[in-house]
Amino acid sequence: MAFTAFSTALSALNAHTTAVDVVANNLANLNTPGFKASTVVFHDLVTQALGLGETQVGLGVARPRTLRQFTQGTLQSTGGSLDAGIQGDGFFVLRDRNGALLLTRAGNFHVDAEGNLLTATGERVQGWTESGGVLDTNRPIGNIVIPVGALRPPLATTRFSLVLNLNAAGGVGQPSGVFSTPVEVVDSLGVTHVLTVTFTKTGANQWDYDITIMGDEVSGGTPGAPVSLANGTLDFDPQGLLQSPPASGGPITINITGLLSGAADMNIDWHLYAPDQTPLITQYAQSSAVAAVSQDGLAAAQLVRVGLADGGKILAQYSNGEQRVVGQLALAVVRNPDSLMAVGNNNFQLTALSATPAIGLPGTGGRGKVFGASIESSTVDIAQEFTNLIVFQRGYQANARVVTTVDEISQETMNLKR
Repeated sequence: MAFTAFSTALSALNAHTTAVDVVANNLANLNTPGFKASTVVFHDLVTQALGLGETQVGLGVARPRTLRQFTQGTLQSTGGSLDAGIQGDGFFVLRDRNGALLLTRAGNFHVDAEGNLLTATGERVQGWTESGGVLDTNRPIGNIVIPVGALRPPLATTRFSLVLNLNAAGGVGQPSGVFSTPVEVVDSLGVTHVLTVTFTKTGANQWDYDITIMGDEVSGGTPGAPVSLANGTLDFDPQGLLQSPPASGGPITINITGLLSGAADMNIDWHLYAPDQTPLITQYAQSSAVAAVSQDGLAAAQLVRVGLADGGKILAQYSNGEQRVVGQLALAVVRNPDSLMAVGNNNFQLTALSATPAIGLPGTGGRGKVFGASIESSTVDIAQEFTNLIVFQRGYQANARVVTTVDEISQETMNLKR
């Protein structure tokens, strides 16, 4: 019996040593982003029966199992432009240098010199990247590559609109009956041109318009003199609302040819109505004034900064003020995350027991939400870990006492021969 008790106590010493190791690892990762604490599960060894089975003596405790608890960590605001935290189920998807699939909850990302979105330890973040001006999340995921330092080409103006009021009390032939406003447009080379739209009252509820460009900017023009591009008449009803101009409310087309900048000829539509057919130009007895000017052209621009927004969208901001979604993070959910194997660097790897991960957009298919400028903190509870440490220490000390006692009994047994 003495030797059985000795081996039983030794098994407990080994088990409690493992348990203390788990607690130590949890406490060591108290401040590790996305770290999930592990718990220890003890289970006994087979019991031996003595005599006729009336007496059963256990053979100790087996090496304990460790279970990783995938509970939600607190999301902490970091202000980091490329930081991301997951609220709910799911993992960020990564590829290591060998192309192996990895999963992580740590979202402290950065961009390298080639524009690859990487984790803090160099794994490539997976998702979707804009291609040809289109971000297609129906395609397979791949490395997210951000156009760092890329010059965005200009976008020529194809449409513009003016939200304005013309003074119904203005007199024909009087200064109050004339109003002009500039509109900046962009050609195919990114050069900005100023069009001038002039409104002249010609009668009750009737205004002529004339759209001009300076002669210095087109071939055949006289420097310093305007060149007319389009003109016509706008009619208003007794309520001061614009009536349908020619072409039944369609846009007025403006053609600009022979640009001295060398750009392609421009065909620009002037939209007088909102998409719901609400007139953008009114005629009330108030001073003529413009409330808003919009046009869809963009000058060439440098990338200023890249940030990660809520939902896992990667936004690129350009020097011309444009913001574009150039990438999208993917999330993966695994039905049995406790089967994942931790491989270091805050990463997990699938095992033979792991269910196939379901990869898709955040916030869909049971996947959690992604919040930008945030990091999920460690789930280690320092108070609980210290409590566990005391319990395991007491268990170790108690079983060490058993070893000492068994040794003393053995000595007494040996002394019986003397």
